[in-house]
Amino acid sequence: MNILLITLDQFRADCLSAAGHPFVRTPALDHLAEHGVRFARHYSNAAPCGPGRACLYTGTYQMNNRVVANGTPLDARFDNIALAARRAGYRPCLFGYTDQSVDPRVTTGPDDPRLQSYEGVLPGFEPGLVSRPGHPTEWLEFLRDQGHVVSNDWREAALTEPDRPAEHSITAWLTDRFLNWLPQQQEPWFAHLSHIRPHEPFAAAGEFARAYDPGDCAPPIAPAADCHPFHQRLLQVEGLAAPQDGEAMAEIQAQYFGMISEVDAQLARVWQALKASGQWEDTFIIVTSDHGENLGDHGLIQKCAWFEASYHILSILRDPRAPKAHGSVVNRFTEAVDIFPTLAEAMGIEVPLQCDGLPLTPFLNGTEPAHWRVAAHWEWDWRYIHIPFGPHIWPWDRRLEDKTLMVHRDDTIGYVQFGSGEAIAYDLSVDPTWRTPVTEPARLLSAAQALLSWRACHADRTMTGMLIEAGGIGRWPPMPENWGNTDAQ
Repeated sequence: MNILLITLDQFRADCLSAAGHPFVRTPALDHLAEHGVRFARHYSNAAPCGPGRACLYTGTYQMNNRVVANGTPLDARFDNIALAARRAGYRPCLFGYTDQSVDPRVTTGPDDPRLQSYEGVLPGFEPGLVSRPGHPTEWLEFLRDQGHVVSNDWREAALTEPDRPAEHSITAWLTDRFLNWLPQQQEPWFAHLSHIRPHEPFAAAGEFARAYDPGDCAPPIAPAADCHPFHQRLLQVEGLAAPQDGEAMAEIQAQYFGMISEVDAQLARVWQALKASGQWEDTFIIVTSDHGENLGDHGLIQKCAWFEASYHILSILRDPRAPKAHGSVVNRFTEAVDIFPTLAEAMGIEVPLQCDGLPLTPFLNGTEPAHWRVAAHWEWDWRYIHIPFGPHIWPWDRRLEDKTLMVHRDDTIGYVQFGSGEAIAYDLSVDPTWRTPVTEPARLLSAAQALLSWRACHADRTMTGMLIEAGGIGRWPPMPENWGNTDAQ
């Protein structure tokens, strides 16, 4: 099989017409869902981009990979999807970016160019076209060649996308490069098409900037009247606090929806190219995101805090070998850490022991696994947000380690545990907006115990299954021959 992994940065799960959004139009993604499997309750395990992608690419939770911010190095000991693809015989090619910072222990020294930016390339990928989000120089040069006057600042160029034709957008430009590469492939290929949109700045390209009327946009979920003190502090942080003016917020929503429809239109070109070349039935496709977007909910924009909109993300998979499940919707809790194990099984290799997730293969085959999780979990670390939370002196007593939170979200409760020891919880069975607190001690205790059990069961196990004894290194318990089969686990 060819493997095509597509990430759409900052894509909320509910902004999809197949998911029932009242007016966002996503025909290409809907088509993929019709001919694949849509995972309706799929969650990122961390935010922002670097942490979210570390979980996605390694199959490990943040508590194990410890990528807590954009720029935190990814430990070189971790396996990842690109290295696994090489073991499976592919030459994985990257179009876009991975936002994974290099482990400084494997660099050539302080002058190594990989130490100059956090927007590094995940080890194992060949750069088909690396477009660092903060420095997309090739796209800026393309715009100048088309006669557009743009600065060297990525955000300034992105903010003027509404003034240019949509075919000159950063999304169209990256899609063009992938489509130029595709016909040159003679062997089964592995490509990662990593789009920045619908990541802000909130400015859609060309006609997509005018595709949605702000007047049609529903008001976001308002903050609770008695919101948590930490939430109140976030509402004062520039760049995270949503505009209080309703018209300004509606314009942000309309531009965000326009960016979604624009990237969807580019995916339609990809589907068309795969079908025209006879590769649609030979390509395993995953479309997902690294994290969500608050989009004004709870008075916030971008990705932060603990609310669901920052972590509930798009996930559609298509295995052409398993048509029985095509068109189905999975409502079990699935997570970003499940993608790596799923790819490993799709490529016919063993699921790495490091993976905290489980393969989605049974769902793709139209069956239910023997067991599955009953909750989703995510983490957010804010040690590097200095205003209004810092600056911090050297943390001899691990003060920075309490600048974190973890969430247990099941069918009835959203439980938030802070590293400082404080906890809050929301009754999702009566109010899915995360504004009604849980006060019953028994429910709080049960959720806290479930979260503690999750952490205990997913602590790093790199060498925990080994025993050095007479006769050398043994493995306990012995691994069954069908270990890679989810049902057997």
